[in-house]
Amino acid sequence: MKFYAVIDTNVLVSAAMKPESVPGQVLELVLDSVIVPILNQKIIEEYHDVLLRPKFDFPEQIVKDILNEIDSRGIYINAEHMDIDLPDLKDLVFYEVVMEERKEEDAYLVTGNIKHFPEKPFIVTPRQMIDIILKSIDQA
Repeated sequence: MKFYAVIDTNVLVSAAMKPESVPGQVLELVLDSVIVPILNQKIIEEYHDVLLRPKFDFPEQIVKDILNEIDSRGIYINAEHMDIDLPDLKDLVFYEVVMEERKEEDAYLVTGNIKHFPEKPFIVTPRQMIDIILKSIDQA
């Protein structure tokens, strides 16, 4: 079974910092093609810009490898602009993309900043995403 998800940048940063963490497990599920990343060009650009911030000190080749893997497994969505008030306007693109994908498939938005988005059952933390996947496997 495949799960479609928009991965918030904070999850990706946490995964790169601590591969053994819960966000790291989410990234592994992306790399194992269990989670299909839902993207657009703005999201990829944000991933790139944030992962290359000097404060994280990630080697450029590692960032390039991560982004290439996500890009090769991802589905690109042209999302319609939504007029919704979020605490951080930079998060709007993630919400727009998940809402567009939900018109066709069940999709999730996986974020460490759950309070930055409306309270919806498809906006989940990394732990909740893993629990959803494990529950699905148990029921299969």
